[in-house]
Amino acid sequence: MLEKLELVIQRYEELNMLMADPEVATNHDLVRKYAQEQADIADLVQKYRQYKANESELSETRSLLAGEESEEMIALVQEEIERLEGRSETLLDDLKMMLLPKDARDDRNVIMEIRAGAGGNEAGLFASDLYRMYTKYAENHGWATELLSLNETGIGGFKEVIFAVKGKGRASSSPYSRLKYESGVHRVQRVPITESSGRIHTSTATVAVLPEVDEVEVEIDPNDLRIDVYGSSGPGGQHMQKSATAVRITHVPTGIVASCESQRSQFQNRTRAMAILRARLYEREEQKRLAEMGAVRRSQVGTGDRAEKIRTYNFPQNRVTDHRIGFTSHRLEDVLEGKIDQFIEELAAAERAEKLRRAGLISGEG
Repeated sequence: MLEKLELVIQRYEELNMLMADPEVATNHDLVRKYAQEQADIADLVQKYRQYKANESELSETRSLLAGEESEEMIALVQEEIERLEGRSETLLDDLKMMLLPKDARDDRNVIMEIRAGAGGNEAGLFASDLYRMYTKYAENHGWATELLSLNETGIGGFKEVIFAVKGKGRASSSPYSRLKYESGVHRVQRVPITESSGRIHTSTATVAVLPEVDEVEVEIDPNDLRIDVYGSSGPGGQHMQKSATAVRITHVPTGIVASCESQRSQFQNRTRAMAILRARLYEREEQKRLAEMGAVRRSQVGTGDRAEKIRTYNFPQNRVTDHRIGFTSHRLEDVLEGKIDQFIEELAAAERAEKLRRAGLISGEG
């Protein structure tokens, strides 16, 4: 690892020399390219220089012990050695994390899809609970949510709800970087309001988290699209019923369908349906790429398999358990109010540890 870091420093210094070259200075495209490359590794170089300086100070401090007879002085030097060793360990851990490849999608907004699974009406009510949980979570983080499509049941539940989550900030705090861990099957165990005998019922809902993508990232041939327009049954009242504003777009080669009826105008619904379609096509291509690499599952943590049961919400025991990492909270009410950062932090830590193991930067279960 240290040899790799030395190469990074060499490249950083080489970029300094290149940008100081008069011939390069007149080529604005080249200057911009080199400047971006240098900016990408600047934090890593700075951290490694801190590590080297600390190691040098540590070596000098250790040398003070040679020939020293004063017990008081030896104790002071040992204390300083321990401090410097702890700092080196911290800096080394930071460097390991910085060397890991970043998920290029982490700075993206997301499109989330929640669908009722097994369990009839209770599954639909649970899907509604999850939608509220995620909108509350977005609100807690200062993100905006936008309803794109909603298919309701007759008792206040959702057969399906699709919505966008949009927010600005560093990649480490953007919607996809946090919500990507929520993809999978969520299970609820509780007594339904319609259950007179008090029997606990188990039902499920599936969550998909798709990174929002730009038009240039997913090429769609207009000739491959079938677009249907129909009267909306979504929010908007009678105005939406009188005119055909809802849009359904079918990508004929793949059979992927995206629809939107949440807006008053056909143009707005079409724009949002295309955004959903692009996200689904992007995800499809990403799954194909991972399959070709032999890494469809990637890891137990990460964005997750949609068919994988990832979390259980048990009402009688006031318990929420994430099965991927064995983490349990006994504050179910808080979780349903959108306070799920503790789960996300634990999942992110587990994912980082898994990446470090696969990169050979740590071993065993540590």
